[in-house]
Amino acid sequence: MITVSTKTVFLFPGQGAQYRGMGLDLLEKGGAAVKGLFALASETMGRDMAALLAGADDASLKRSDISQPAVTLVNLAAAAFLGERGIRPAACAGFSLGEYAALVTAGVITAEDCFRLVKLRGRAMQAASDRIAGEAAAAGGSGSISGGGDGDNAPGMAAVIGLAPERVEELVAAWKEAGLEGLYGANFNSPKQVVVSGTAAALAEAQARFKEAGARRVIRLQVAGPFHSPLMADAAGAFAPALEKTAFRDPVIPCFSNVTGKRVSAGKDAKELALKQIVCPIYWTREEAAVEAEGAGAALEAGPGRVLQGLWRDSGSAVPCYPAGTVPDIEALFSTEIKPGTPQEAAG
Repeated sequence: MITVSTKTVFLFPGQGAQYRGMGLDLLEKGGAAVKGLFALASETMGRDMAALLAGADDASLKRSDISQPAVTLVNLAAAAFLGERGIRPAACAGFSLGEYAALVTAGVITAEDCFRLVKLRGRAMQAASDRIAGEAAAAGGSGSISGGGDGDNAPGMAAVIGLAPERVEELVAAWKEAGLEGLYGANFNSPKQVVVSGTAAALAEAQARFKEAGARRVIRLQVAGPFHSPLMADAAGAFAPALEKTAFRDPVIPCFSNVTGKRVSAGKDAKELALKQIVCPIYWTREEAAVEAEGAGAALEAGPGRVLQGLWRDSGSAVPCYPAGTVPDIEALFSTEIKPGTPQEAAG
């Protein structure tokens, strides 16, 4: 059971957690803070975000230029809804894209700047993904520039289940030395799960190789590009000017970096890490340990899905982690009948 006196940490999910209709119950039941976020996001995006969330199909939601603003809006709306119920975080962390909601929550950037940045970030990352897919198609390989691509033909990410993170790193390095190009360790999510990024050809080849090496499963993720890898260098270059022009303040509550896995103490560091995050791996396991060290009594996954709840449980933490991305989830926090959700795969 959560009370207003419980020391909580907010965890914000990233791209890949999206689903049609997410956040609409928060808008319906929420107060002025939630409704203001939907209005601000709609103004920044130049489209009605509630209508988008209600009507977008899976393929559209998978696009980085759509999913990034949409997931960020629902993350922030969940945090605002919690705040309207008296629950405010003692610390916060975000997974990949989720870092932007964490930066707002920690007072590092404004919500207005956040929506502007994720709009530009999503466009830059989608453009880089489309370029990679187009080059593969032009070279006679598999590629798709249909705006997100399908799981077989587009560059993207895959979750490797059942191999230790150290083993995945060893295999990727060995295969690269032997000539396999375009494959990178991207997200070190838990002792049971690592996500790799790569071109379509590299992911197809790696799937068979990981299974031969003992992986239980290799699952292509519902994301539109090979995030957190050097393949996103063009996106980082395109995004850098907008990031540089944005004011980043020092955090007012503890927040943490995907790149280092450590607490971020200064706004200037947060800005540098936000750019590096596009091309560098995410060390979520390290970040979870740093978050737990802050002494929170509970962790809340403020946003769509239950991806981070599963990863938190896999970390072995004694601190409970609960879903808090829907009205029923949040209402359940105040009862004694809180049950953990089903683990999923985390992407970006």
